[in-house]
Amino acid sequence: MNQQTINRHLDRLASLDPDLRRGLAQVGYPPPRIRPPGFETLLSSIVSQQISTAAAAAIMARLRVLLPAMTPAALLELPAGALRAAGLSNPKAGYAEGLARAIADGRLAPQDFDDLEDAAVVAAITSLKGFGVWSAEIYLMFSLRREDVFPAGDLALRSALQRLRGLDEKLTEKRARDLVADWSPYRSAGSLFLWHYYHGAPL
Repeated sequence: MNQQTINRHLDRLASLDPDLRRGLAQVGYPPPRIRPPGFETLLSSIVSQQISTAAAAAIMARLRVLLPAMTPAALLELPAGALRAAGLSNPKAGYAEGLARAIADGRLAPQDFDDLEDAAVVAAITSLKGFGVWSAEIYLMFSLRREDVFPAGDLALRSALQRLRGLDEKLTEKRARDLVADWSPYRSAGSLFLWHYYHGAPL
């Protein structure tokens, strides 16, 4: 989604949701988050799991040196231990190789995702080891630019929603999804707002 679309969707939500309207007045509109679709972005989602943004960026920089073409075939041709030397743990190296094999042999076809419903894309991505629902939903939002995605597995997003609603209890994924059900079909813009609110709203 571009900035114009995000703003338009949030204006619509603000007209319906007084909590979001108040939050939007506090922190303003979030910027777009766009990542190119395809192998490199999926690989990056493996790299970034459970490490800092800075550490993930450093590892991806080393991988781009190893893989100037950044293709599944090139990754599968790397010598044994190359991914570990670049900073990937043993499990992550296995996930990366599994991703590359799945694309190379046609079991995963990111180029066809535009023609699939959200649930089918999530099912395809989560069929691979190393990819959970959160990773698939982030790909839907940032790479495929789907407009009605709410990655309830994200702790910061749930925390922001709890603050926005003025609730004391921590939210489960189900409770969070229930609380934003009325944001459909603009839940992606709402999610972007909640991350923005998480970092910018006064405590």
